[in-house]
Amino acid sequence: MQGVKGEDKIILDKAESKALKLRSRALLFSLIHPVRSRLVLSLFVVILSQMLRVAGPALIALGIDWALPAAIRQETTPLFLVVGGYLFAALATASLISWFLRFAAKINQDVLLDLRQRIFKQTQRLSIEFHEKYTSGRVIARQTSDLDAIKELLASGGNEMIAGVFYMLFTASALFLLDPSSFGILAISWIPLFFLTKWFQVNSRLKFRQSRVASASLIVNFVETMTGIRAVKAFRKEKANQSLYEILSEEYRDVTVKVIQLFGYFGPGLLLIGNMTVATILLFGGTRVLQGELGIGVLTAAIIYARRFFDPMENLAMFYNSYQSANSSLEKISGVLQEKPTVLEPKASTKLGEIEGRITFNNVSFNYSNEVKVLKDLKLEILPGQTVALVGTTGAGKSTIAKLVARFYDPTAGEVLLDEINLQNISSTDLRKTVVMVTQEAYLFSGSVAENIALGKPSATPEEIEAAAKAVGAHDFIMELPDGYSTDVNKRGGRVSSGQRQLISFARAFIADPAVLILDEATSSLDVPSERLVQQGLKTLLNSRTAIIIAHRLSTVAIADRVLVLEHGQVIEDDTPEKLISGTGKFSKMHKAWRDSLV
Repeated sequence: MQGVKGEDKIILDKAESKALKLRSRALLFSLIHPVRSRLVLSLFVVILSQMLRVAGPALIALGIDWALPAAIRQETTPLFLVVGGYLFAALATASLISWFLRFAAKINQDVLLDLRQRIFKQTQRLSIEFHEKYTSGRVIARQTSDLDAIKELLASGGNEMIAGVFYMLFTASALFLLDPSSFGILAISWIPLFFLTKWFQVNSRLKFRQSRVASASLIVNFVETMTGIRAVKAFRKEKANQSLYEILSEEYRDVTVKVIQLFGYFGPGLLLIGNMTVATILLFGGTRVLQGELGIGVLTAAIIYARRFFDPMENLAMFYNSYQSANSSLEKISGVLQEKPTVLEPKASTKLGEIEGRITFNNVSFNYSNEVKVLKDLKLEILPGQTVALVGTTGAGKSTIAKLVARFYDPTAGEVLLDEINLQNISSTDLRKTVVMVTQEAYLFSGSVAENIALGKPSATPEEIEAAAKAVGAHDFIMELPDGYSTDVNKRGGRVSSGQRQLISFARAFIADPAVLILDEATSSLDVPSERLVQQGLKTLLNSRTAIIIAHRLSTVAIADRVLVLEHGQVIEDDTPEKLISGTGKFSKMHKAWRDSLV
């Protein structure tokens, strides 16, 4: 299967399978625990309703063998009693089942609400490392197809399973009390029924898991194609993507057909066993009726009970279908919920006073999960109010330094300090107010331009929002939008260009007024006129605060007080832009090559 890996793999060894089951069961119990008292009440109601439902055939037997002969003798009271009892049982059964279904629906939705909120809370709580390795398509699949599978189980399958199991239990018990001989015939039918059910379970378990994996692959592929549609168009990937999607669609179709085919054997097999059981009871019971050993009413009730015993079986098989899908989904969701943030909240955070903005790296080493060491024993100090530009080739460690300062990651060894306070001792709330990163993507959320700017300061007044936009040079183009600051940017900033999105993100950072600002290739999406426009805004934005700029465009470096040239996670040059340009080192050569490219 393409597009699915890790927890979504089909074949697991015994230890993994056991751990997976324990994990999903623990999640299930934690979901049930808050509603356990309501579940007990609903269980009592469903038991009572199925007992009353099973009383019908017994009352029919009583009516045929007792009430009708009495009525023939002009004694109508028994007939009215039986008919009244039958109608009462039918009405009570309908009322109780109706109440149970409505009550169970509320419980099911409460469980789904709890699970849905847990997934959302967890995916927000997890560190950047999780989101960089766990594709967005898979995260979306957890909130959509996987939750839908559990919803389907709770909405219909669960209710049918509970009612069906008790109905079969009470039906068999009633038959035993009514006619033990007929019950014996029914009990013999359980032997082929056991083997048929076992065959279905064994064969369906793998098929349903394959179905869920194939479905997840399809969703992941679709989501990632649509998310990266610009790259798809740019590199003419439509045909290749279409071919891959067709392969995944065919795999999903094939495994779904195999699942349906299982029911093509199970359903008829179930029908055959049921009909043979009824025929045997009719034959054996008929001879006893002729011999005067059995009443016609009892035989009629025995046949009805035998026939009805098999009625829930197909629904139970469908429930098993839903159960397999839901169980697979629950395993995947439990996998996400068991993930632990790699960046932890301090147990006792240090309160921040007046922040100067001094950044210190003390012998910092760092490697990502692939064990490739990016930084090794890095020693670095950035003074308060200083603007430092990080330059170097791809993989030199520029973005890693920025992520460590923003505490998206923690060092593998050493410590990163803010005003002599270890970042790991600062609460995430305080750190996010103090350190703000503006990234290359400049993501805008659905809503107005003003709302997007105010993300940096939710309490900001319209005057403050406008002042922030003016400071970074965004005010003029905002006023040219259809509704000015009230213009809805739509999803992913559909009404503004990439450069304009970046300017809005600068305004968002400006209004947040952080002590430390990180610009991670934040000007890379700007065209030359926009870049010139934003240079003055950047000077205002960077004024009186510590700033770290990561940029491939050396024009942005010109506003820095200090340039650090990195190579293999080490600082190989460190000085002012002017001195490095006039020297003979790597930055001088980079600057000369950039300047020549403009000619």
